[in-house]
Amino acid sequence: MSQRVVYEDSNFILKYNPFETPWYILYTKGEYKEFSHMPKDQREYIFEYLYIIEKAILEYFKPTKINIASFGNYYPKVHWHIIARFENDSFFPESVWGQKQRSSIISLPPLEPFEIKLTKELKECCI
Repeated sequence: MSQRVVYEDSNFILKYNPFETPWYILYTKGEYKEFSHMPKDQREYIFEYLYIIEKAILEYFKPTKINIASFGNYYPKVHWHIIARFENDSFFPESVWGQKQRSSIISLPPLEPFEIKLTKELKECCI
């Protein structure tokens, strides 16, 4: 399955990455290889967006932990992974890129109501 767009504005695109736990990736639209290459206003907005996304995931899905990571080795453009983690997900406590620990037994609420609310919050944030 491929990623799907959840939210988009003039600076950022938020995509859902299909996985056993909620996993979102926030991409910059600008061709910035490093965070320090971004304009100041976008650097500030990206942290506000990360805050809104993390808080929404915590409230709705109630994960054990949130992992937020910025990698750019394979895709050399600024982007952030926001991943809900649960004690009984397949990889916990390892990273989702690590060694699988068990079969997952997670039951999650539906994504659609969450994403509708999240999109509204992101739109209100930085217009």
